[in-house]
Amino acid sequence: MNPNPAGGDDRSFLAVDAARAAILGALTPIAGRERVAVRAALGRVLAEDVIAPCNVPAHDNSAMDGYAVRAADLCADGETALAVVGTAFAGRPFSGMVGAGQAVRIMTGATIPQGADTIVVQEVARREHERVFIPIGQKKGQNLRRAGEDLAEGGVAIPAGKRCGPAELGLIASLGIAEVCVRRRLRVAVMSTGDEIASIGRPLGPGEVYDSNRYTLHGVLTRLGCELLDLGVVPDRPEALEEAFREAAQAADVIITSGGVSVGEADFIREMMNRMGEVAFWKLAIKPGRPMAFGRIGDAVLFGLPGNPVAVMVTFYQFVQDALLQLMGVAPLPAPERFPVRAAFSMRKQPGRVEYLRGRLQRSGEALAVAPAGAQGSGVLSSMSEADCFVVLPADCTAVREGDTVLVQPFHGIV
Repeated sequence: MNPNPAGGDDRSFLAVDAARAAILGALTPIAGRERVAVRAALGRVLAEDVIAPCNVPAHDNSAMDGYAVRAADLCADGETALAVVGTAFAGRPFSGMVGAGQAVRIMTGATIPQGADTIVVQEVARREHERVFIPIGQKKGQNLRRAGEDLAEGGVAIPAGKRCGPAELGLIASLGIAEVCVRRRLRVAVMSTGDEIASIGRPLGPGEVYDSNRYTLHGVLTRLGCELLDLGVVPDRPEALEEAFREAAQAADVIITSGGVSVGEADFIREMMNRMGEVAFWKLAIKPGRPMAFGRIGDAVLFGLPGNPVAVMVTFYQFVQDALLQLMGVAPLPAPERFPVRAAFSMRKQPGRVEYLRGRLQRSGEALAVAPAGAQGSGVLSSMSEADCFVVLPADCTAVREGDTVLVQPFHGIV
């Protein structure tokens, strides 16, 4: 594993695309799988293709309430009168045959009676006692759902690598399958480092701040469906950190830390990480979130994130989340959702780095616009709470003027 595409020079700034490529190129899905009940598969990644054991639907059926008729009986130049000889219900089919000059009242989902080949919707038909009158303009085969139209027996219903959502659960259930094979949950150890970090529930001492990063990471990792190992706040003491990293590497697939990766911060942390594994320390060409570490300690993948709360979220969403999905076996990875909108703000920007503003989308008539959501400092976590998107300003951008087109990355497309 060579996690440093900059060739070992951690003083250079690494572009976003290069960092993403280096991370994803170094990772392969975890081993291990299990069988779970369909309801327990929500959010889990399929380890095997789901094969359709039967046709869905299982038989030709009606897509609408109406009348099952023979197209050959319908007049091309006037209304057709047919005798109604029975009714077909979903789950209770008509047992006879539709003959010449006949029709069967049919409900949505009911099996198409023998002899019929067309469904006329009830809204256009005119019923008088035991006869139905069909207007011109009907087409042979209309309003039919054919057997296997949704899924054909023996075909791949859902491919391996798909993360199961509500639609997938319903699709699996429609095949009569009670259990599916999924990859085991990804085990992720989380810790915060630093003598200034205080756990919630006790008064702050001089110079201390409460640890918000572990709670942010708990939220994003839980929503991804990871199995969490929370190692708490680890003080800046070599023996404590080494013990925490050793425990994490033995118990987890991934270690995520916050704090302790900037230049000038506790050099022994960097030395210890390198001694225990293979770790690169990057300066990313982004704002916020410039410092980041990536590599391995033992068999565990390590992500060392910055200490500032917003920088943690930016680096997680832009680099770590897709890496975790790849380790979970998701394939293909979801494409990041980004779209252009009008800027409802003006600002100057330093070139050479990608900047992620926290933004809020606004509707202006038929068009969307975006404005900054609160103060944009990397420690202002309230800006993430107020925002519903990132405004992604590319490296070569030097300024935004009101009315310019900018790219936004909505939060609902991230998680």
